[in-house]
Amino acid sequence: MHYMDYKEQIMDLKPGDVVMLKSGGHPLSVVEVKDGNVACVWMGNEGDLFRETLPLAVLDLAEHDTDDEEEEDEHASKGA
Repeated sequence: MHYMDYKEQIMDLKPGDVVMLKSGGHPLSVVEVKDGNVACVWMGNEGDLFRETLPLAVLDLAEHDTDDEEEEDEHASKGA
């Protein structure tokens, strides 16, 4: 087994996680993880819901934008 294969296998995804294709595109929501395959759903540009099962090797965990959460926290604390 190559190092990259091992690294990809240890990415611990669970339902509810948001991932992206390594090649780019829409954020995908993880529905199920089984035997190295990840079932994902996402909304298309026209509002259509898509579901596809993809190999773990083509996915990366999406970066979480914390700026929005920090702004929400600031607004909440100012109102208190």
